[in-house]
This record gives sequence, C-alpha cells and structure tokens, in this order.
Amino acid sequence: MDQTALFQKFVAFTTAVHQVKHEMTKDLKPDDITPVQYSILEYVAVQQPVTLSDISDCQHMSMPNTSREIRKLTEKGLLEKSAVAEDQRKQSIRLTQEGQAMMDEAFSRIEERFRKRILGASEEDLKMIEQALDVLQSKVFHTQ
Repeated sequence: MDQTALFQKFVAFTTAVHQVKHEMTKDLKPDDITPVQYSILEYVAVQQPVTLSDISDCQHMSMPNTSREIRKLTEKGLLEKSAVAEDQRKQSIRLTQEGQAMMDEAFSRIEERFRKRILGASEEDLKMIEQALDVLQSKVFHTQ
C-alpha cells in the first residue's frame, strides 16, 4: 500500500471533518460563551473528568490562557473543579449540571443535523459507516 497516498487521504478526511464539525456546531453556542469556551465545554463533555493540562494540550492553549477560560466557565456555573484523590495539587474538571444540560442540548441539535446528513444512507451504508468509525477510532484516533 502506498502510505503517502493513504496519508493524503487522511489529510483530506481530517480537513473535511473540521469543515463538517464547523457546519454542525456554528450556531449552537449561547451568546455569552466564546467559541474557545464552547470548544472547551465540548471537550470536557466528551472526556470528563479532565485536568487543566489535558485541556491546554488538546485545545493548543497556554496554561495561563486555559486557566483563565476555565475560571470564566466556572464563574458562569458551567464547570466545576475538585481535587484529584491521588494528587491534591491536581484538579479534576467536569461539567456542572447546568453545563451538562447546555451540552446535552447542543449534542441533541448536532444529532439532528447528523441524522439529516445520513438520511439517504441504506442500512448497509450505515453499517459500513459504523465499522469505518470503529476502525478509525481504534487505529488512528485512539489516545495513548
């Protein structure tokens, strides 16, 4: 297999994923939440509990900037921090009930948009899509 050609397909695929994600989420965030804050909330919703360094690394933000955004989201009642049992210096970050409700609503609207995108897909197509997502998740997008 030509791994350069495979890589080029991967680059095109990830670019398309970013474009589709933008289309599916562009008008979901409340007006008092910045795009960066929404992105943090989305990450926390999927990965919680997380640490400040997890968020900083994933969002490509400096630790001070990440800390400031987490503080703002905590003040808005959307995130909460608690000490990690194994290391009291670390803080575990998760959504509050209000934050969870907001993200549940956002994901519900994203799901509606996803269902519209796959509307014409046959049962066989849907199974192939599911298998492709499983393979991508386990072989390409897994975390170390």
